[in-house]
Amino acid sequence: MRSAWLAVAAALTLAAPGGRAQDVVEVDAKIVLAVDTSRSMDLGEISIQREGYLAVLRHPGLARAISAGELGRVALAYFEWAGQVQDGGLVPWRIIDSPASAAALADEIAAMPVRRGRGTSISRAIRFGTVLLEDDRITAPRLVIDISGDGTNNTGPAVTKARDEAVAKGITINGLPILAFEGGAAPDLDLYYQDCVAGGDGAFVMVARERDDLARTIHRKLVLEISGVAPPLAIMSAQFEPTDC
Repeated sequence: MRSAWLAVAAALTLAAPGGRAQDVVEVDAKIVLAVDTSRSMDLGEISIQREGYLAVLRHPGLARAISAGELGRVALAYFEWAGQVQDGGLVPWRIIDSPASAAALADEIAAMPVRRGRGTSISRAIRFGTVLLEDDRITAPRLVIDISGDGTNNTGPAVTKARDEAVAKGITINGLPILAFEGGAAPDLDLYYQDCVAGGDGAFVMVARERDDLARTIHRKLVLEISGVAPPLAIMSAQFEPTDC
């Protein structure tokens, strides 16, 4: 974990589309993509999940959604996590304002080795994403952590504590519980993400239930986050027993 935090300090390099370093850049949204790579998924499933993100970044519809914003650009960062943030699993802030810059981010992610880690610490992932969002060389009216996973928090700080700390800083946390992989997902994971993980202004949870729907779900979720539009709640947790976070 220490090396991952050091990587943030060393690698919070703001890359503009032409490769120029910028002191301060204003964007429509800063979005952290926090992707679960714990051992509840095998390497093939982790690869399928990653391919979903790559497909979205390379899809022309994503660039169109970005260009529709007031400034026509967003900042995206990507990291993979398990019980800790994965060493070598971070791509820091990249300014995305065109199909080419989105594809370049996809290429960076694709070049990282596929790894798994022990444990599932959603709380550490949220705190790591919060540190990334506190980089004041990029300003945005919307700060988002987009966190995907197939399990509940089982190590590290309490997930609700990390969530509430982030929300107090103006961050929205949206959840993507993955139910698509056989035998991997925790029971009622969708409700867990709704009650224990998601939080902040306009927060929502979008569930990936089938492998074939994973890329489409990621696409729809990211487009909504870029546009700042939250869908109607698909999960009404008040209808069920309270979730034990």
